[in-house]
Amino acid sequence: MRNKIFLYLFLFALLFIIYQYMNEKSIFEAQENQIERLQESVQKESDSIAVLHTTLADLNYFTLQGNDNAMTYLENRGYEAKDVETMVSDAIYEYNFVKGNNPLVPFEGMEGDMKINKLKFLNHKWIITEFTDGKYWGEMILEYYFTENNKLELKTISSFLYPN
Repeated sequence: MRNKIFLYLFLFALLFIIYQYMNEKSIFEAQENQIERLQESVQKESDSIAVLHTTLADLNYFTLQGNDNAMTYLENRGYEAKDVETMVSDAIYEYNFVKGNNPLVPFEGMEGDMKINKLKFLNHKWIITEFTDGKYWGEMILEYYFTENNKLELKTISSFLYPN
């Protein structure tokens, strides 16, 4: 009888060990599959980030801060690119506070005064801007430069008004 109890205990222990082994094996395989999926996801996201970095570098090429030649030009004249952006932006937006239309905008407002909403520096000479009177809107290219006595000059090069 004692031998039968040990035999049953041995068989029970063997079955329990086999059950534990199979259970742990399935858990291990599930975790391995999850790790592989996560690694693939991380790789995919890393590739996406690399593409975005390349796209961002391409988009920043036509900006004052992204153009080394433009920044060097300004530095040779004694200016910092960031300071120039701030100074020129402030000067352009200050024209919006003038009573009536912004004098840089070559169109008269039909539904109100034409004001400049947005601007983007293309390089050390040009800026593209968007303007509107609240209903009609357009875009223009401005040229900016500093005179020999370091006075900022702004000149409208070209502009257009979108049809409504």
